Amino acid sequence: MKTKELVKQNNEKRKELTKENRNYYEDMLIYIRLSYNKSEEETEVILTELLDHLLEAQNEGREAEDVFGHNPKEYANEIIGELPKMVTRERILFGVMALLYFLTASILFFGIYQLIGHFFLNIDGLTKDYYIGTVLVKTTISIPIAFLLLVGIVQYIRWACFKKINKILEFMLTWLVGILSIGIFILAFIFIPDFGPVVSISVYVLFVLGAVWYVIADRIRKAI
Repeated sequence: MKTKELVKQNNEKRKELTKENRNYYEDMLIYIRLSYNKSEEETEVILTELLDHLLEAQNEGREAEDVFGHNPKEYANEIIGELPKMVTRERILFGVMALLYFLTASILFFGIYQLIGHFFLNIDGLTKDYYIGTVLVKTTISIPIAFLLLVGIVQYIRWACFKKINKILEFMLTWLVGILSIGIFILAFIFIPDFGPVVSISVYVLFVLGAVWYVIADRIRKAI
């Protein structure tokens, strides 16, 4: 069974769990799925087996803690330790896919920003000059920054699993991280001067390029 089908099956089966068992299981699910460099298919197979085991126990009147214990994080770490790692090919494809998704999001963001500036603020044309040197430097800087932010977000989500965090505090932390992320990108870009050859690109070309990158990234995702 393919990974996508396993995920879909898991989503349907989880509806049969009680609220307490679902909360317990979903914390483990998120924690395990966000483990690094593990085979996605094997991960979903294990998660499905755990869910089936829990559903059987629930039908017998037992709770998730009776099945997996009072320390779900420790149990999840044991499972993660036994999962096979991604093969080299999968790692490379995953990295290329992530890079293309990031470039797609970036180019669409700038395209939408340019459209808003043109149609609503009258500050931009539909064609804009891009300095090749500046674009390359900004891209080189933004990729590792985005990677570090992503790692930080994943680590926070994994840390938050199995913990009861105040919703207001969680919202404030999320808002703060969002503001800091935007601030880091702005600071990284604001001091970089324009240099290198100039290329004039229409906003519509940006959208086409973004769409092409998205299609390629999506095909890679399905091939992993």
